[in-house]
Amino acid sequence: MNDTHLYRAKIPPVAALTDRPLWSVMIPTYNCADYLRETLTSVLAQDPGGDVMQIEVVDDCSTQDDPKSVVEELGKGRVSFYQQPKNVGYIQNFATCLQRSRGHLIHLLHGDDCVLDGFYSKMQRLFEHCPEIGAGFCRQVLIDDDGNWKYFSIIEQPERGVLSYWLERIATELTLQPPSMVVRREVYEKLGGFDSRMLSCGEDWEMWCRIAAQYPVGYEPEVLAVYRDRSNSLTKLSIRTGQNIRDVFQANDIVKLYLPKTSTEEIHQKARENWALWAVFIADQSISKGSIDTAIGQIRAALKGCHSVKLFSRIIPLVIRVGKYWLHKNIRLTSF
Repeated sequence: MNDTHLYRAKIPPVAALTDRPLWSVMIPTYNCADYLRETLTSVLAQDPGGDVMQIEVVDDCSTQDDPKSVVEELGKGRVSFYQQPKNVGYIQNFATCLQRSRGHLIHLLHGDDCVLDGFYSKMQRLFEHCPEIGAGFCRQVLIDDDGNWKYFSIIEQPERGVLSYWLERIATELTLQPPSMVVRREVYEKLGGFDSRMLSCGEDWEMWCRIAAQYPVGYEPEVLAVYRDRSNSLTKLSIRTGQNIRDVFQANDIVKLYLPKTSTEEIHQKARENWALWAVFIADQSISKGSIDTAIGQIRAALKGCHSVKLFSRIIPLVIRVGKYWLHKNIRLTSF
């Protein structure tokens, strides 16, 4: 029996006779009020008015700051605010965002990310140009905690339009971040909310694959969204234990159900190898920083989910480096 529905919140249709704007910009937050200022400023700078855009902050009962005061200060009555009565976790908070949305197009914009000038007008143009799409996304730039630009996402295709063979592409590698994605509300109504089986990351990748299996997906090649790669994010904290890799491997097993039967196993194994190699990359960086426990956690998680020759060839040098590190450390300790 398929019990997938148990892990995905239902997103009911908007009630009849409800005024429906084109856009719902739903902003989930948790202990990120300082970044929320930049998020709201970037949205309000492009605000077409309440008849066209719903803007709402949904807070998961923050404990370290006061997002409501930020909303009141910057929104001046234009931005709605809802706070969970207790902390429900980020997946359920996302679900609340989707359930409270009224617009035809939903932009789930995390409270530490933002948009660049023209995001909403150009993404609207994408949906008008490609009315068959269920979702669409643009390129994004990644920034650090302090707002310094790090790098841009790759170009999927040079022109605005529908992506070809997108399921096969996205099922092997995550190349976009949440602030770049816009989804028709009716898609969430049909497919449900984000899957709660992932504990720290991977829920967005699974959702984008789920959508790609059911709908054409559009693409805007201009850089219009900003993703903040925070050093203390839930994903970054999960790296220390390898939970991030365990989560994406679990997502990969779910995504396998969406794949074309003729290439299911090939795509599935390619994705596992890509995620395992990502763990190797993180382990390599961690060793360089002296974070050996983190490196070991990443290596263990990678080996548990993938056994390719390519992975083994990359991991062996890391294991040697870890051994040398411990040997050097022990020699130093015994010399005193």
